[in-house]
Amino acid sequence: MKKILYKAIAILAITATISACSSDDNNESVSGTGKIGLKFDNSFGSNDLILETQPNTTTNKEVLKITTVKYIVSNIVLTKTDGTTFTYPKAKSYFIADEASAAGYKFVLSDVPAGDYIKVKFGIGVDKEQWQLGASGQGDFLAQAQAAKMLWNWTAGYKFLAFEGNFTSETVTTGLPFMIHTGQTGTDYNYTEVTLDFPTKALVRTNISPDVHIIADLSKILDGPNKIKLSDYNMGGTGAMIMGGAALPLITANVATMFRVDHVHND
Repeated sequence: MKKILYKAIAILAITATISACSSDDNNESVSGTGKIGLKFDNSFGSNDLILETQPNTTTNKEVLKITTVKYIVSNIVLTKTDGTTFTYPKAKSYFIADEASAAGYKFVLSDVPAGDYIKVKFGIGVDKEQWQLGASGQGDFLAQAQAAKMLWNWTAGYKFLAFEGNFTSETVTTGLPFMIHTGQTGTDYNYTEVTLDFPTKALVRTNISPDVHIIADLSKILDGPNKIKLSDYNMGGTGAMIMGGAALPLITANVATMFRVDHVHND
């Protein structure tokens, strides 16, 4: 009789545990708001990026020493396990990732509804709708972009990506500068969006603030679906500058492929 009673108690305990887990998975047992961090970690291929000194070789055998990596991250949308989404308030949803700045690695989103999140979507650049609000409609971000040199001028608009350094190649044996800036050029706006799945759930709670570790593989800027040779844009032997023309939409398409989520920390 005692054995039967013990078995019944064990079954009830297991059932309660399963029920609790199921409730948590469905976001039914959590409430309130919390924070989530998006941490951007730049690499070049499989190597962590080191500015200015580390040589990085493309598939076209061009060797890059990178001095500047900046890009605007915007319009963040998080997706829960049940498919519902949370759009971070637009007025607060513009950030500048900057390899040379400690403040440019991690962006903390506050007042996020508690729940289990499995996906993030974000833009690279400033969406056209926001830019069309004019200089007076940009809030504090305009001054931030100016200070970070991520604005050409108001008429030309924002730089969505700034990727700079020097390079050598089979035909360029003495290092020359390169500069790639994406943004609005002519009728091409070159804003792009990225959607990433999480390998594990990000558990946002009032007492848990997860960090989503995103790897940005900068080699994809030149070595994505579209292969770009800096040597082809070497202007009179003075260096390669790509800030417009037919190459910019190709680079924008490459940029959309350079992000992945490596892991999620729940603590």
